[in-house]
Amino acid sequence: MLTTLTVLIALVCILLIGAVLIQNPKGGGVDATFGGSAANQMFGAAKSADFIEKATWYLAIALFVLCVITAVMAGGGTGGADLTPLQSQ
Repeated sequence: MLTTLTVLIALVCILLIGAVLIQNPKGGGVDATFGGSAANQMFGAAKSADFIEKATWYLAIALFVLCVITAVMAGGGTGGADLTPLQSQ
């Protein structure tokens, strides 16, 4: 199960990187390097930028939730009991 979550986290990270790189830093829409002219013709400049912004937020939220779930599952729920100092016998 942890392996599946780790793979999902990696995929969401790659998609999030792509969504961030596609955005135009001036807020003008999708960069022409990544097919921005076709997206602007299909959606219009405002709608394509709005879609990319929403996708970025959804991917960021998904990444956060997946990381929290993975940390809870991997932690085992010991609640810090493993942090006690070792006693020599």
